Amino acid sequence: MSGNIEHLFSASGRALLGLYFFLAGGLNKMFNFQSHSDYMAGHDINLIPFLLTTTMLFQLITGATLIIGYQTKVSAFLLASLTLAISLGVHDFWTMPAEELQTAHETQNFIKNIGIVAGLLVCVGLGGGQWSLDNLISRELQRN
Repeated sequence: MSGNIEHLFSASGRALLGLYFFLAGGLNKMFNFQSHSDYMAGHDINLIPFLLTTTMLFQLITGATLIIGYQTKVSAFLLASLTLAISLGVHDFWTMPAEELQTAHETQNFIKNIGIVAGLLVCVGLGGGQWSLDNLISRELQRN
């Protein structure tokens, strides 16, 4: 593959992961706060207003930094850690009866999140790529 296509795929993947956290994570929690609170209460989670607000702000900020490729490795690592923690704490399908629809729902969410963690770990390993703010800053610092 040519370099520009590889840069396009790298930047697109990174931006799509960031958009997922910014839109489906942060903004979704902001506009559907009560339904997320109810879902967390159903999983016996304590300190829901604090945890939900913190997670919402965290996903908005780190999602945006991932989109633009700023502090990519740190943002991706933090999001991977959060996603893994949420998966283990909330999508605990192994504690549910196998025949229930909710079990299938939680299993699907858990597996989806592990795939997202995998993509984030690629960003941790490779960084923001050629088309990122990280790369632009690095080039500017080398020039000065």
